[in-house]
Amino acid sequence: MRHSHGHDNREHHHRGRGGEHHHGGGRRQRFFGHGELRLVILDILTRNASHGYELIKAIETLTQGNYTPSPGVIYPTLDFLQDQQFITLTEEENGRKKIEITVAGQQWLEENIEHLEHIQERVKARCVGFQLRKNPQMKRALDNFKAVLDLKVNQEETSDAQIKQIIGVIDRAALEISQLD
Repeated sequence: MRHSHGHDNREHHHRGRGGEHHHGGGRRQRFFGHGELRLVILDILTRNASHGYELIKAIETLTQGNYTPSPGVIYPTLDFLQDQQFITLTEEENGRKKIEITVAGQQWLEENIEHLEHIQERVKARCVGFQLRKNPQMKRALDNFKAVLDLKVNQEETSDAQIKQIIGVIDRAALEISQLD
């Protein structure tokens, strides 16, 4: 019982720290869901051994600068991966720790390859979204769209017929945008 309680505290503490970093004032969504950063780190390690700082930079590059994990997120994740025997850490002469993926880590990554691909697609889509919102006119248009939709759907009594009309408008807009040259 005592061991389980200690684990629960550690896990809760880890989520809390990660949540603080990801939410950035409560408005931003988490860039990675629970446990997803593990897969991303293992994928990076399949290309070469690394160090903590290099992993942080690789993730920043992957997200086109839109997310930089803090050491308070990276190092507990590395501890977990080491506990699971998915990575090894080797002390180098300069005092840095070289991080390498193990055979077990490669197997776990292969077992979860579909999830990793889903994460990679979502990261690409979110990076496009970040780029779109950097354009002031696009940001204004998106904010206007969200405000109108919020008013119409959440603050008025909206009938099923009106909901179907709204869905039709959104679908037509999406189709029209997809067909632009």
